[in-house]
Amino acid sequence: MARVPERLRRLLPSARRAPEAAAPAPARPRQGHNLFEAAAEYVAACAEDDPARAEEAASRVSPGMLSFGVNELACRALLTLARERNESPRVVARSLLGLREDPAGRPEADA
Repeated sequence: MARVPERLRRLLPSARRAPEAAAPAPARPRQGHNLFEAAAEYVAACAEDDPARAEEAASRVSPGMLSFGVNELACRALLTLARERNESPRVVARSLLGLREDPAGRPEADA
């Protein structure tokens, strides 16, 4: 019976590892660019009217990824601002863009 634990240790993958293999692997350096970092840098550069920095940030990721990151940043910023103002995200978005309020809640027709 004393041999059963030893046999189980040999069968279980976690028990077969050497003690040094159980230690966490060293952190690998990050590869590529994080799309959210690129989007944050791009939007900040655009807000600060720094086209060179915006172009550099845009070159870090594909245009589709940058678009996704900018959209995500805009949504999060809008929700945060709406909570702070205690208003709906729609009202805040229209206000930020300088659009007049639409009391009916319908999109305005192009004139």
